[in-house]
Amino acid sequence: MVVIWGLDLREMQWGKFKGSYMFSKKYHLQRAKMIVYQIAMIFCVCSESVGTASLSDYVDQQDGISTRSGGRAMVHNNDIVGIFSYNIFVGIAVATIFGSGFFFDLFWPERHESSSVKLAWKICSVVVSFMALADALALTVIVATHSAHISGVSPEEAAFWFRSNPKPNRVYRHYSYNIGSVVLLWPGVVASFASTYIMWKSIQHNDIHGPKSAAYRTEKANGEEASIEAPRAAPKPTNTGTADATSAPASSIPSNAQPYPGT
Repeated sequence: MVVIWGLDLREMQWGKFKGSYMFSKKYHLQRAKMIVYQIAMIFCVCSESVGTASLSDYVDQQDGISTRSGGRAMVHNNDIVGIFSYNIFVGIAVATIFGSGFFFDLFWPERHESSSVKLAWKICSVVVSFMALADALALTVIVATHSAHISGVSPEEAAFWFRSNPKPNRVYRHYSYNIGSVVLLWPGVVASFASTYIMWKSIQHNDIHGPKSAAYRTEKANGEEASIEAPRAAPKPTNTGTADATSAPASSIPSNAQPYPGT
């Protein structure tokens, strides 16, 4: 048996990825966590992936135009390069926090965590959610309103270099990868805040009631009561009003009693 940080690695089983287990009602908010955590991860990571492709295109645009112009034309598109670099970091951060929460709740739903670990979960979930919100706002503004430009040459020559390098489009909102990254990021932001709320409520419930849902806690309690039966007390004899000499206690018979002479 291999145990790391109190977690039994034998619990890491492929069978736990079945829908019947992942979306079971046995554990509190289990289904909500399995769904919403994945939405946050998938959309943020997909936005990161599309943004990485766009980032690569704009970096190539800088290098290509500068090289072909002999270093005279300098492409200024660092705004889109910078925000997509931050978008990559946000995607990794969201996937790290809620991805870890997903797998920990899937494999070890009844694990015991210290107060410092629970506090770390709460803080990290809030931080990455606001990071994703800042990323979405900045990316939306830059894509919607900014564009690349060239310095060091005349406007006519700058236009020529942009025409000779049509991909990516100098106007950010006209490039499909940029639009796709923004569209994918916003559902990820909403899911990140929803995941944060679910995580906080789950930790609060675990501190008070444990990880299991109310129905399964009640069922377990009833089962324990049925399996442990207390010994029953002997029933008390009922008084019928007639005295029975054989059943009378010895203390009720006088010590000087004599047998009847006729017997």
